[in-house]
Amino acid sequence: MGMTDPISDMFTRMRNACAIKRESVDIPLSKMKVSVLKILKEEGFIKEFKEIPNDDKKGIIRVYLKYGPLNQQIINRIDRVSKSSRRIYKKADEISKVFGGIGVAIYSTSRGVVSDKECRKLKIGGELIGIVS
Repeated sequence: MGMTDPISDMFTRMRNACAIKRESVDIPLSKMKVSVLKILKEEGFIKEFKEIPNDDKKGIIRVYLKYGPLNQQIINRIDRVSKSSRRIYKKADEISKVFGGIGVAIYSTSRGVVSDKECRKLKIGGELIGIVS
């Protein structure tokens, strides 16, 4: 049986791995997840991620988590906002900063998956995928 919300599953795996201070976490591969992880890497929430081919048709993504100098978590909160049961859309003028610019909101737009900063720059709205801080 397939997964109903793969993005939510990815966020949960990352949240749980951060809680027990794991160095890395493996996630099933998809293009949407890679797009979200690119934003998290650009914003400095994760060190790196690699696509690893698997025996079956789908591969996995190994995400290397980032911690502070005293081994404190960089990702304090990672939440899925728009779910399969309830989609949340924001217009371009409704997109605001997350926690005063400390966090990042991830949007799925007509121009692809972008951060809240990019949405404000391009003056476009979209579906709010999740919030990371």
